[in-house]
Amino acid sequence: MSELVTGEAVVLGLRTARLPSRALARLLDWTVYTVAYFILAVGLMMGLSELEEAAQMAFMIAVLVFCTVLLPTLVETLSQGRSLGKIALGLRVVRTDGGPIRFRHALVRGLVGVIDFGLLAMPAVLSSLFSAEGRRLGDIFGGTMVIRERLPQGARDQGAVPPVPPQVMHALGADLVALDLSAVPDGLWLSARQVLGRMHELDAPVAAALGDRMAADMAQRTGWPVPAGLPSLVYLGAVLMERQRREWERASAAAYAAYAAQLAQQQQHPQPQQQPAPYGAVPAQAAPVRQLGYPQAPQPGAVALAKPAEQPAAAEATGGGGFAPPA
Repeated sequence: MSELVTGEAVVLGLRTARLPSRALARLLDWTVYTVAYFILAVGLMMGLSELEEAAQMAFMIAVLVFCTVLLPTLVETLSQGRSLGKIALGLRVVRTDGGPIRFRHALVRGLVGVIDFGLLAMPAVLSSLFSAEGRRLGDIFGGTMVIRERLPQGARDQGAVPPVPPQVMHALGADLVALDLSAVPDGLWLSARQVLGRMHELDAPVAAALGDRMAADMAQRTGWPVPAGLPSLVYLGAVLMERQRREWERASAAAYAAYAAQLAQQQQHPQPQQQPAPYGAVPAQAAPVRQLGYPQAPQPGAVALAKPAEQPAAAEATGGGGFAPPA
């Protein structure tokens, strides 16, 4: 745990990364940058084979500088301190006050990294071992440090915002419902969540000071002062839970409206449903097509049934012998 002092003179505790995790992250990054260097080098050698040897050597040096200094600098700047190896191990580079790094911090780290990781990386190893926060020379000159973002399951559970007791929420119910939370910025919500989620990591005086400061800011934004006798952290938790309740109701109303619209559309345009055929019914078959000059062959499975009233007439027409002379 490292104690960092923010610009507001508030002491924060952050989990700094140690030498083994940083070394493994650096090894992953070095592997990726080495592969990128060889790909670019082979491409340049194939494309610039007609140039002189000195020009080819200059291009190779430029590619080496790009993959060693500029590429890590761009990656850490655009990702705000997270390279591929740091993402894999849950690490991040931050300023010594806990804020995100800028281009100049990443550039200083990249330039001094040439010294850090030269001579079998002995300068980086020695400086990390003798530093209380595990900082290498690039971190010392750049004003940065590497912290752990990914916490174990137990730490993640402890970092959740503790719920406010139901009796307190019931006592503050009327005031909370009448609050106007539209003037509270997102940064204040995030700060309140972080402070409430890390109450177990902070000292009691530090947590109380942070709670009083944020509660005063929240009261100024919402127009609802902290009730007498109510701790500032409980006040922040109650306001935060009210915001979550409103967001849940808004999301539920939107989902219900979408479902109601879909149901109304189905009622306006119902899909035709086929009635089931009665038990034992034979499906209707298409009428056979007659061919001129030839008798129609019986269809398979079809049985010709004559009506009872037509059987005597057919027998008289054939003379009882089953043969009808042509007319």
